[in-house]
Amino acid sequence: MTIVERYKKPTPKFFRVLRNIGLALATAGGAILTAPISLPATLITIATYATVAGSVATAVSQAVVKEEEKDDSDTIQEVQENDSVKSKE
Repeated sequence: MTIVERYKKPTPKFFRVLRNIGLALATAGGAILTAPISLPATLITIATYATVAGSVATAVSQAVVKEEEKDDSDTIQEVQENDSVKSKE
C-alpha cells in the first residue's frame, strides 16, 4: 500500500478525534510562538513542545487506516482456493 492509498482510506473515529486535538495543539502553540508581545521563556518552550506534539499526533493519526473486515465465508473460500492450487502442483 502506497502512502497516497493509505491517506485516501477511511480513518477510525478515535484517530479522527486525536487528529483534531493535534491540530488544535499545533495551532495554539503556533499562535503563542508568533505572538507580537514578549512572553516568558517557559511559555515559549511549552508552546514549542505543543506545536511539535500536535504536528506529530496529526500526521500519525492521519496515516492510520481502518482495516477492511473479512467475514468467515471469504476466509473459507480463500482457504479452499489455496488448497486447490496446492493439489494441482
